[in-house]
Amino acid sequence: MGQDRIPIADPAAENAELAGELEAAVKRVLASGRYILGPEGAALEAELAAYTGAAHAVGCNSGTDALHLALRAADIGSGDEVIMPAFTFVATAGAASCVGAKPVFADIDPATFCLDPKSVEKALTPRTRALIAVHLYGQTAPLAELSALCKDRGLTLVEDCAQSLGADEGGRRAGSWGALGCFSFYPTKNLAAAGDAGLVTAREARHAERLRMLRHHGSRKTYSHEVLGYNSRLDEIQAAILRLKLAKLDQLNARREAIARRYGEWLAGTSLVLPKAHGRGRHIWHQYTVRHPKRDQLRARLEAAGIASMIYYPVPLHRQPLYAPDNAGLKLPATDEAAATVLSLPIYPQLSEAAQKRTCDTLRSLLPSCA
Repeated sequence: MGQDRIPIADPAAENAELAGELEAAVKRVLASGRYILGPEGAALEAELAAYTGAAHAVGCNSGTDALHLALRAADIGSGDEVIMPAFTFVATAGAASCVGAKPVFADIDPATFCLDPKSVEKALTPRTRALIAVHLYGQTAPLAELSALCKDRGLTLVEDCAQSLGADEGGRRAGSWGALGCFSFYPTKNLAAAGDAGLVTAREARHAERLRMLRHHGSRKTYSHEVLGYNSRLDEIQAAILRLKLAKLDQLNARREAIARRYGEWLAGTSLVLPKAHGRGRHIWHQYTVRHPKRDQLRARLEAAGIASMIYYPVPLHRQPLYAPDNAGLKLPATDEAAATVLSLPIYPQLSEAAQKRTCDTLRSLLPSCA
């Protein structure tokens, strides 16, 4: 018999580790009779506001909705431009498109895969209203620089924190720098629901109030609808699960950090370009992403050896069929190079040292033939 396949992520293993506590949390909600906009959601919002250092937190249905609601709350709309990296998931740009704004793509720092402030400055126009800073793979974009730029230009800074809950810059956590911070709790995230869930942090009460209206059909009181809103509420079962896991998040992130350190040690001296922490704060290693010029060949051989890997992201947004027609001729060299060479390796808190060693040994054996 062959060896077991090593997955890129394993949410079932995390849930199995917490099975008894998760069962109790779900039963607590079921017995309460409160399933939408109840005490679990309110408690989670308070706990996540405290954890991130934000003044307010508003739960919603997903990370995608979090981005959409944040732009709506900031009154971004038709005729406005929103600068963001092209090297991210499509939801970031889709949120701008859904409010009628134009996504404007900037390049990344090839060392961190996050926004390059110099490229952001080149993308500015008189129509620029907001900047979405995506904290990719588990560490923050250069928040001090981007915050200063936004303050100087009168722009709204929105943080896309889908991969970075617990990351910080200078001790200040992701989600507390911008006017709004957007989180995803998709089942493979560092803080993972058992389904879709999201949340928006806000600095100002006016934004939090608008977010609460928007997620609930534009309503502050029953059957009174002031603005066009949505059904984007975080349910009580997901909130209870997230509260349980939030209490353990720093420990879970520390396990990811230990795995990342071992990768750095065990893959040193190979032809892989290993990821670097920017050194301005905590990296929580949502992904461990290497680079190699023969990435596709290497990935296929890893798969044949029973080791999963993923490409985040193979087609940057300015080259997607949805956005390419409006971006013909746009040159983002660091983004294109990353899309052609990145490969994310298995990383999750329950990854055993034996499985990680097998991954590294397999890589070392395959790399010479992928030169």
